[in-house]
Amino acid sequence: MRSLRAAFLVALTLCLPMTGEAQSPGEVFRKVTPSVVVIRARGSEVTAGGQVRFTETGSGVLISSDGKVMTAAHVVHSMNEISVEFLGGETVSAKVIASEPGADLSLIQLERVPPGARVAQMANSNTVRVGDPVYIVGAPYGLSYSLSAGIISARWAPNTVYKSMPLAEFFQTDATINTGNSGGPMFNSAGEVIGIVSHNISKSGGSEGLGFVVTMNTAKQLLLEKKSFWGGTEGEFLTDDLLDLLNVPSNMRGYLVKSVAKGSPADEAGLRGGNRVVTIDGKQMVLGGDIILSVDGIPADSAANMMKIRDQLAAQKPGAPLKATILRAGKVIELTGTVP
Repeated sequence: MRSLRAAFLVALTLCLPMTGEAQSPGEVFRKVTPSVVVIRARGSEVTAGGQVRFTETGSGVLISSDGKVMTAAHVVHSMNEISVEFLGGETVSAKVIASEPGADLSLIQLERVPPGARVAQMANSNTVRVGDPVYIVGAPYGLSYSLSAGIISARWAPNTVYKSMPLAEFFQTDATINTGNSGGPMFNSAGEVIGIVSHNISKSGGSEGLGFVVTMNTAKQLLLEKKSFWGGTEGEFLTDDLLDLLNVPSNMRGYLVKSVAKGSPADEAGLRGGNRVVTIDGKQMVLGGDIILSVDGIPADSAANMMKIRDQLAAQKPGAPLKATILRAGKVIELTGTVP
């Protein structure tokens, strides 16, 4: 009889919910908000009226006790100043230390970690299944610490949804995502981070239930397990037609620099961004910036080669020299800098 009672108690225990798992959206929200941050990044861009300053608002999540925060690359990648606000309003400065635009991911380092901040728990996103409940905490339209809930609608392998982000494995979700949610964490029902919010697809300009979130395993692989080099530039590769229109000398191909973040390795090396907006075949472009021809001997003429350049620089020790060959005002010159 005693053995039957013991067996019954063991079976009952196995059927009870785990005490470490949050049981409601409210419990998840209260558990995770000390790890969620609001990011306000300030940059500048060239418009038809000249150079103007602007602010990008996004979200992020604290993933280490020494102050590392994951967010979306498009929120911080080419910005001049970054400030991070925690629950309660305390704000600290931050800088980009790693970035992978090919997956819309960046890692920023806080100047300090405020008291009361909590490091988020990162989940193994491979265990997430379509239909699982999920929660997103962020700052849609600047409204800090807003919660939205939904499910996992689909999972997309790298290079199947967006060719501009070939490295990202995505979760698709119907949880509401709006401007300001970018870079914020998506949690499972246990309050663990399973992904970093990237963007949503919308024809109306609002949320239409087509949100895309980079999986946590992708983020860990690209930002933590390997070092992703951050140069601090934004621009585009020049097509053959544009090379001809811009009178670029024959056999020269490269990357036209649109903007350079202040204090970045590119800025310290002396790279220049554009200064004039023009329209070519109906497309607006920023011209006047340097054209990067090669970095450390690798041609900067394709996305594949740019990844080789970033991997080579990431493998170098801090302080190692780097050399960029550029085309500026019709002259080929060399710039030198150091790996951060």
